[in-house]
Formats: sequence, C-alpha cells, structure tokens
Amino acid sequence: MLYSEKVLDHFSNPRNVGEIEDADGVGEIGNAKCGDIMKMYLKIDDDGIITDAKFKTFGCGAAVATSSMATELIKGKSIDDALKLTNKAVVEALDGLPAVKIHCSVLAEQAVRCALSDYYTRKGIDPLPIVGEIHEPEE
Repeated sequence: MLYSEKVLDHFSNPRNVGEIEDADGVGEIGNAKCGDIMKMYLKIDDDGIITDAKFKTFGCGAAVATSSMATELIKGKSIDDALKLTNKAVVEALDGLPAVKIHCSVLAEQAVRCALSDYYTRKGIDPLPIVGEIHEPEE
C-alpha cells in the first residue's frame, strides 16, 4: 500500500491538532469496523466564516492525514464552502489514497458535517435541511 508524499506529510506533521475550548461546533464520528474516531472542533465568526478548525483523531495514518487536510481545506472558508467539502476533495488534496483507505476521507467529510450540525443545533436551527443526514462511513 503506497501513500502519497502529502499523506505521509500530513500524518507525520498533522496540522491543527487539538481542541478548541470554546468551539462553536463540535462533531464526533467513528467507524465501528476499523475503529477510527474523529472529533472536529470549529470556531465560526458572526459572518459564518470558519476562523479555526482543530481535530483529534484516533486511528490509522490515513485517518490522521485526512483529518489534517480537511481542517486545512475549511479554515478561512464560509460554512457554505465547508458544506461543499467532499471526501473526493480531501483525497485529491492529498494526491490520492489507497482504495482501502477511502473510508477515512469519508470520515473527515462527515466529521466536518457533524461539527456544523452541532453549530446549527446550538443556534436553535434544525441542521437537517442545511447539513443533511450524517452517515457512518462504510468500510
């Protein structure tokens, strides 16, 4: 199984690791089959811009790399842009992932959606019409 330089870089030097104490949205998602768990923290300003994103991931190298890349891709972006983040975009930004590790990119996408869903819930807004349903990724 070969990983791209970017995957190895994000695994060895993950960006945005940690938690945000006063996060505006926190999402956690796991994959029961492989045991990966991702927790995503978002700081969102009054204009709906994600000013900070951090993560804690328990999982394989690809899970850490996809979490790291996902936070990089949404930081400084609007909520609308973050909602457009797909696992495919994460994979492309990492210059690819082995097929057996694609579920990690889905986990990263869903962790972002989970955190945004939490953000809307805290604001008293039903997240379902905006964020959509959150699904646990298949292996």
